[in-house]
Amino acid sequence: MSLSNQSEAELLQSMQSGDLSALGVLYDRYGEAVYRLALRILGESTEAEDLTQEIFLAFLRGDKYDSNRGSIIVFLLTMTRSRAINRLHQKRSQERLLQRCQRSTPENTQNNLMDKVSLGEIAEIVREALQELPVNQQEVLKMAYYDGLSQSEITKKLNIPLGTVKTRSRQGLLKLRKLLKDLVD
Repeated sequence: MSLSNQSEAELLQSMQSGDLSALGVLYDRYGEAVYRLALRILGESTEAEDLTQEIFLAFLRGDKYDSNRGSIIVFLLTMTRSRAINRLHQKRSQERLLQRCQRSTPENTQNNLMDKVSLGEIAEIVREALQELPVNQQEVLKMAYYDGLSQSEITKKLNIPLGTVKTRSRQGLLKLRKLLKDLVD
């Protein structure tokens, strides 16, 4: 029997046995539905494409699918909805941070020598404080703030769970806040 005629359970078993073509069949069956939902929530085709790929890769890794709780399509759409909403929240959070930074920067800054020296000193203080954090927290914060990666991208790059990235980021930021208390006050 060809893979395209197999049931969800048979495809799942084939995929778990290492047959990647089974994932291809599932993608052919459900990829458009996942993409359309992602596009409806995110509103951007490239974001929706990225999320669709992320969903199927997570599914391939065995991301907590339980056939007793529903069909594969329901699982994929639920995961898509959840991750799309997380991306929107993350994007809004980054936009708010950017707005706060823009508001805190004086509009009438002159690029004179004193401004450059002051910014250089602050950057050095931040770099030194960052060095006092545990290496795993440093890594996540540097990837997020210096490389501009999202938490999902950091997850992929470091091959660690999203929750771990979020925890390391949060703990690192809290420690930085304490270390830079005098600078922020």
